[in-house]
Amino acid sequence: MKDYYQTLGVDKDATDADLKKAYRQLALKFHPDINPGDKAAEDKFKEINEAYSCLSDAEKRSNYDRFGTSEGAGAGFDFGAGFGGFSSSNFGDIFGDVFGDIFGEFTGRRKSRPTKGQDLRYDLEIALRESIFGVEKEIKIPRWENCPECEGTGSRPGKGPAVCPNCKGTGQMRMQQGFFTISKTCGKCGGHGKIITDPCAKCKGQGKVRRERSISLKIPAGVDTGIRLKVSGEGEAGYYGGPSGDLYVILNVTPHPFFKRKGNDLLCEVPISFVQAALGSEIEVPTMDGSASVKIPAGTPSGTVFHLKGKGAPKLGGYGKGNQYITVFIDVPKKLTPRQKELLMEFSRLSGEDTSKGFMDKVKDLFNHKEQAK
Repeated sequence: MKDYYQTLGVDKDATDADLKKAYRQLALKFHPDINPGDKAAEDKFKEINEAYSCLSDAEKRSNYDRFGTSEGAGAGFDFGAGFGGFSSSNFGDIFGDVFGDIFGEFTGRRKSRPTKGQDLRYDLEIALRESIFGVEKEIKIPRWENCPECEGTGSRPGKGPAVCPNCKGTGQMRMQQGFFTISKTCGKCGGHGKIITDPCAKCKGQGKVRRERSISLKIPAGVDTGIRLKVSGEGEAGYYGGPSGDLYVILNVTPHPFFKRKGNDLLCEVPISFVQAALGSEIEVPTMDGSASVKIPAGTPSGTVFHLKGKGAPKLGGYGKGNQYITVFIDVPKKLTPRQKELLMEFSRLSGEDTSKGFMDKVKDLFNHKEQAK
C-alpha cells in the first residue's frame, strides 16, 4: 500500500495548510516542465499529485486513514491532460503566487477590479502676506470625471455592456502549453469580460468626460514655498467603481519688494541718514501687520541689525512666531546744496579730517605713523 503521508513528507496529523505547503514544495521540485526529459521526476510528480489529490479531500482522506485506500484515489490520472489529473483550478490556487509573475493567472475569471483614480498636481502662487496670514483661494482643476449621462459605464443609458463573445465573460483566454494551462488577458474586452455594443453618446463609450471643476482651498497661516497641500478625493475619477484620486497643491510664495523670508523670520533693510546714525533717532519700520518704532542709538554704524520679536511668520502647525530683523544702512545723498557742502566741510575740519587727501595718501600716512612709533 502506498503511504501518501510519506510521499508528501508529512505526519498523519498534518493540517490542510501543511499538506498544501508540502505539495507546493515537491511539485516545484519535480514538475516535468522544470525537469524536461527526466522520467524519474515525471513519475515522482505523478506520485505526489496522487497523494495530494487524496489527502486534500476530506472524505477521501478519511477512507484512506480507515481502510488504507480511497475510492478514486490514484485512478484517472491522465498525465498528458493537464496536471496529472489534478484540476487546473487547484493548481492555480497553489502556484498562483509562485508562477503568476511569469505565466499570468492560470485559471478563473480576472474581472477588472475597482481602481483608485489618478492623483493630480496643481502649482499655486500666493503672495507673502497670504502665506503668513492664511487665505482661501478658489482654483479651477481640469480633470476626467465619470460621465453623468451613463454614470461611468460607457454604455447608452438603459443598455448595459454585453458579455464578451471571445472569452465568454471571463476576461481571460486560456491556452494549453505543455503541462501548463496559461490564461492571457482577452484582447477584445481588455480583461473586463464585457464589451460596449451601444456606446453613450456623451462620452463616446469612454465612461469619462473632461471637466473643469472649481475647488475652494483653505491655505493655513505660516505656509512657505514647497509646502504640499493634499485635498482628498479631488483627483480624477476612479475605475470600475474605485475611489477618486487626490489633488496635491504645491505652493510657491512670490518675492516681496521689501521683505525677505528666512524660515519663520522676516528680513528687511531700512535706510537712515548720517545725522540719524550719528545723533540717534527713532524710526518707523513697516511690518506685515502695520508699523513699529525702532530706536537707533547715537553712533550706529551702517549694517547694524535690530529685531522685532514676534513680527515674523507663524509656525505652521505649531505655536509662536518668528522675528523681524531690520538691517539699517546709511543713505548717502547723491546731490548736496552749496550750504550742505559748506556745513559738511566745517564738520570735517572740526573733526580733524583732511578731505584734500585721497585714500592712498591716508594709507601712506598710516604706515609712516607706525614706522615713527617704532
